[in-house]
Amino acid sequence: MIRRAGSGLISARDLAPAPQIGLAAAGSRSTLRGMDPGLSSFEEFWPSYLREHARPATRAVHIGGTWVAAAVLLAGLALGPWWLLLLAPVVGYGCAWLSHMLIERNRPATFTYPLWSLRGDLRLAWMAATGRLGTELRRHGIAASPNRL
Repeated sequence: MIRRAGSGLISARDLAPAPQIGLAAAGSRSTLRGMDPGLSSFEEFWPSYLREHARPATRAVHIGGTWVAAAVLLAGLALGPWWLLLLAPVVGYGCAWLSHMLIERNRPATFTYPLWSLRGDLRLAWMAATGRLGTELRRHGIAASPNRL
């Protein structure tokens, strides 16, 4: 088990590969399935976004990456080193993409819906910070215990 600050433990089950639901066979090789390209609003996108972030460990990495990226961006704006402004999206998207590849085993929504994906990341981080994420996950049929992301 790995200790997660302030909210319990991440179990080996959380880090295990996601079920093969998000994978589609392509000949003898599997390819990652992306989000439905027919969504027409952020309100339609949001439940799909949450399902693509079903594992608590994926959400934890996304939320951490979003807050670190925001801090790096603010530091760049306040302190002036221009390279911090360039580093912020690398940190944020790097964390998110790695969690999709290594934990969730699906394709990030960034490639299909870049602006909605960014908005979803920010909303996810804000809901976690304000204690409303568990309720939102349950509302959309995604299991979340009260102590977990």
